[in-house]
Amino acid sequence: MKVIIMRHSKVKYIWKKWYTSDEFDNACKEYDRSFVEHTEQNFPHFNHKNIYISTLLRSRETAISIFGQTHLRQTGLIDEVPLRSAFDSKIKLPLWFWNFAGRIQWFFNIERQIEGRFNTKKRAKSFVNILCRDGEDAIVITHGFFMHTLLNAFKDKGFRYDKSNVHYKTGSYVVVEK
Repeated sequence: MKVIIMRHSKVKYIWKKWYTSDEFDNACKEYDRSFVEHTEQNFPHFNHKNIYISTLLRSRETAISIFGQTHLRQTGLIDEVPLRSAFDSKIKLPLWFWNFAGRIQWFFNIERQIEGRFNTKKRAKSFVNILCRDGEDAIVITHGFFMHTLLNAFKDKGFRYDKSNVHYKTGSYVVVEK
């Protein structure tokens, strides 16, 4: 069984460098509603019958951009890990701080974040179990931060893959096999 896991295309959104907590939360919502740039991707010869996308617009647009109007299997199990400000602040703080602090809270399952690491791992495991049960090759168009958890879930199920990155660029993909 072979699965191609791809990060969505580049999003047409320009982040500011500084935000209050409310501004950061709104920017995250705007990013989730933003469109992506057109993608031309050369996949290896592959069965494009099973294409899974998240519920976020950028995943769907990426799939349509690459594969055209085809049957897509949409699931929230592969959505990006939601992010919000780590605390309330009227003081503007740098974007990198909000991202870092929110992901630290995610790692330690702090309730301020919409979802903690344990629930993210549970979602990824559920999705991998579904693919293994079906036993067919698939393409999965998902999100950068979530890809790390998803790849670990595949690894736990005995899949192997060659490249592992700290940061997956938009449009990049990893092939996992069992």
